[in-house]
Amino acid sequence: MIRVRMAERSDMAAVDALLARSYPRLLKRDYPPSVLVTALPLISKAQPALFGCGTYYVAEEGDAILGAGGWTRDRRQRGLGHIRHVVTDHRALRRGVGRAILAHALAQARAAGITEMECWSTRTAVSFYAAMGFQNEGPMQVPLQAGISFPAIRMRQRLS
Repeated sequence: MIRVRMAERSDMAAVDALLARSYPRLLKRDYPPSVLVTALPLISKAQPALFGCGTYYVAEEGDAILGAGGWTRDRRQRGLGHIRHVVTDHRALRRGVGRAILAHALAQARAAGITEMECWSTRTAVSFYAAMGFQNEGPMQVPLQAGISFPAIRMRQRLS
């Protein structure tokens, strides 16, 4: 049985390992090697600021972390939230892990007064987010660091 709980700082190493092993396999079919060679070292690491923020979660089965993800409030626009750093273990796809994390995140965001959620989806995850009610708003580039950006798809969902 999959259980979703708030991520703790002690989960960071496990999420880091999950990202490092799964993102390369999951993104390979939708991105050229020239993009992955520069982006993967930057996106395949857990983001320390998300741990302990109260809106980032892990999905577990027994003692194994099978997925992670969450949301944060927009700093400028009231009522807007952003889906953050979602991943499912490539060995646990199609088992409801991503759906459990995202459903939990959206429910928590709604309860916190968020009325609209934005997601910067990988090309790989567009169909997943669409199935969860997000609308495709088109391609975008996510800046990762000076001179390096990552092609993504901006998606949005009304929560009210």
